[in-house]
Amino acid sequence: MENQSLIITPVTLEGRYARLEPLSMNHLVPLCQVGFDPELWRVALSVIKEEEDMRAYIATALQWQMEGTALPFVTIERSSGTVVGSTRFANIERIHRRLEIGWTWVARAWQRTPINTEAKYLMLTHAFETLGCIRVELKTDSLNEKSRKAMLRIGAKEEGTLRNHMITQGGRIRHSVYYSITNDEWPGVKRLLEEKLTRPFEQLV
Repeated sequence: MENQSLIITPVTLEGRYARLEPLSMNHLVPLCQVGFDPELWRVALSVIKEEEDMRAYIATALQWQMEGTALPFVTIERSSGTVVGSTRFANIERIHRRLEIGWTWVARAWQRTPINTEAKYLMLTHAFETLGCIRVELKTDSLNEKSRKAMLRIGAKEEGTLRNHMITQGGRIRHSVYYSITNDEWPGVKRLLEEKLTRPFEQLV
């Protein structure tokens, strides 16, 4: 695959605990049912408070997909079929065979479960083993300690901080911390994630 660029098409990724389905406007209502918790958006770029905010959030994701720079998913708790959040591939660079995993949120009732760990496992497996990525990026607000620790726990390497990188909806200037996993690191990261997913729920966080 050395001379091939990424070929990105909608796909469903399914594991033992989580199923990631292509996001659509049909998911508006179930996402609204779990997505209005202020804590989810405390250090986010934008804030989702009502249905129109969620509608705009989905519409932006679908616009990026149409432009070829993103592939958004809805996150579903597999055993019950409950929609619990969303995530996406974004900033897709086909020629350079890299993309970002981000725009991830999981409703608090499902945060201390294997769902997010398995979702990352499914997305990374797809990125490296199906799409042929050589690099997967992740980033977060420098103030988001929970997210920063989570990225290190899944085996990503911290690369540095982009200062004054973004301006949040509330006007705060955000510094973004970047992380990455490369294709040569993926086998070790994969083993780490598979080991984590064999543990009892309370040991995954």
